[in-house]
Amino acid sequence: MHVSESVASALAERGRSGASRPPVKLLPVNHHHVHPTPSQQEYASSDSFSRWGGRDWLHLIEQLVPAVRWLRTYDVDNYLKADLIAGITVGTMLIPQAMSYARLAGLHPIYGLYSGFVPVFAYAIFGSSRQLAIGPVALVSLLISNGLTPLVDLAEEGADVKYTQLCILLALMVGVMESLMGILRLGWLVHFISHSIISGFTSASAIIIAFSQAKSFLGYSITRSSKIIPLIVSVYAGRSQFKWQPFVMGSLVLVGLLVMKHVGKTVKHLRFFRAAGPVTAVFCSTVFVKLVHPSSISVVGRIPQGLPVLSLDYRFEFAHQLWPTAALITGVAILESVGIAKALAAKNGYELDSNQELFGLGVANVLGSAFSSYPTTGSFSRSAVMNETGAKTGLAGLVMGLVLCSALQFFTPLFSDIPQCALAAIVISAVIGLVDYEEAMFLWRVEKKDFLLWLAASIFTLFLGIEVGVLIGVGISLAFVIYESANPHMAVLGRLPGTTVYRNVKQYPDSYIYHGMIILRIDSPIYFGNINFIKERLRAFELRTEVSANRGYDTGRIHFLIIEMSPVTYIDSTGIHAIKEIHQEYKARNIQIALCNPNHQVMETLALAGIPELIGESWYFVRVHDAVQVCTSLLQSEAYDSGSNNPENLRRGGIERWGKYDRDQHSSHPSSTRSAWRREPVQSDSERTSLLNATDSV
Repeated sequence: MHVSESVASALAERGRSGASRPPVKLLPVNHHHVHPTPSQQEYASSDSFSRWGGRDWLHLIEQLVPAVRWLRTYDVDNYLKADLIAGITVGTMLIPQAMSYARLAGLHPIYGLYSGFVPVFAYAIFGSSRQLAIGPVALVSLLISNGLTPLVDLAEEGADVKYTQLCILLALMVGVMESLMGILRLGWLVHFISHSIISGFTSASAIIIAFSQAKSFLGYSITRSSKIIPLIVSVYAGRSQFKWQPFVMGSLVLVGLLVMKHVGKTVKHLRFFRAAGPVTAVFCSTVFVKLVHPSSISVVGRIPQGLPVLSLDYRFEFAHQLWPTAALITGVAILESVGIAKALAAKNGYELDSNQELFGLGVANVLGSAFSSYPTTGSFSRSAVMNETGAKTGLAGLVMGLVLCSALQFFTPLFSDIPQCALAAIVISAVIGLVDYEEAMFLWRVEKKDFLLWLAASIFTLFLGIEVGVLIGVGISLAFVIYESANPHMAVLGRLPGTTVYRNVKQYPDSYIYHGMIILRIDSPIYFGNINFIKERLRAFELRTEVSANRGYDTGRIHFLIIEMSPVTYIDSTGIHAIKEIHQEYKARNIQIALCNPNHQVMETLALAGIPELIGESWYFVRVHDAVQVCTSLLQSEAYDSGSNNPENLRRGGIERWGKYDRDQHSSHPSSTRSAWRREPVQSDSERTSLLNATDSV
């Protein structure tokens, strides 16, 4: 590069008169892989052999069977009492809830107890959460009822048996899907559904579940539906058959449950009230029925005594009809269970592997289906009680399973006189807490867009059905993900006064914006989905930035585009082609591109595509400030050289001379074409070093 002596001396004088700056370091980058030495390879091989002979096998077993982990380190003195109390408390709570949810699913109450037996044991062994309580839940039970009712004509002979067999087959299919997702490590898929969508869907589903239990309160049958309008119409149409006795009993039981739940939440030393509520309600209502024998109040009836037997008699000929319902239940179960498990893990200070959690849930459902269980997942209410009562390990789950085992083996004759309205009240009290109106108010206050998502999920679920609501909610979530990805955030940067830090000029309006250049940050990967948006924004920034420039030499137009690439984690071939197009377009208008701090993967991609040679290797910088120093010094040196404010002189003296500098460097250092985009200035770079060391006029 050639610069006149007068310019060099002027720049040197400016450097001596101002504060001295350290040289800008252009760091060397090594693109070659480092190969281990033979001794390192030998050590690695022997170490690998020894590890696979011992510790790694143990680690593999712990990954497949997490119970081994807590059994090896179990602290009897600190853990045993808490696990026993938690297991007995939640197991007692599960008995009436399991029967209630089985009725909601359209099954005999005994299948709710079966679903709280084997799956609980299986999850305690294969699951990774220490506080999650799995078993029948209200939402999954409603999805089963809605999914299977159209497939079975309940009026035909043997309809109950067929319906039960389909529920058991559904548990197997859900378990297989969950296990495969865990093995294939697909747990990340559930992250694409926003929290606002989940909250809205759950709130609407809770309202539908509560309405579906009205038949036990009112004393007459109503239409089975997952839509709110048919339920309301059915309730109104049957008003002439209303019976006040079950309504009064159910209302009293519901009030008692809500009071005990509230007391258990607010009074610390009475926390056991929350877990004791369902058992107390069932006990009191059953005693009343046994003493008074009211004919208008229907009861559960006879419940078989004994443990479920192993049966692999699945109705696989109906599997193709159950896939949609199985997929829906799997998605809802994963969202509910993994979300609860992660929250409890964070609260108790340990890490949770989502994929291991999926595998544990899948194994629980697969093994449960072999013992007459219908699909199960984690319960919010029971998990909260499990956490509040101090569960420490999976032993609490094993104890909970033993409580269900004892109930099946010895106490089922006592359950025959449980009023149906009491079980309905248990379901309603459980789902009332799922109507998350507080979250809706929070979203309205914080982010209106998320509130609209919450509202849309709620309305679609209420009026179009749970299945449609789920699909539309997932679709809306994915649409927002795609929109945000295709329209990434981009910011014009300015220099914060008194620093070398560059930040968004909208966030920091007092920052310095330099004449003759755009400093731009792209806050996303660059790929085919967003490249057109990025190109459009580049043009828009070019037209508007110069208006607000307040530092540097006023050139009258843009000469440099400086792109901060540290947030760019990935660039694909479409992005590469776009950079070439942008370069050609800017080159025709005499604008030079400079790239700052691309990461290693992006640098490799750019190198393979020949971008360094196209743009010029001297236009890659470690910091934005380094690029700004070079550009401002170049503009000012050409202004001194030309003695004129003519932008055309700046173009010829600036862009063309820096292009000549690039060619000189490539010819004198041919070996550095690919491996040294960022070099420290060498002795022959004295002129450029003087430019970089010159005081920046700000």
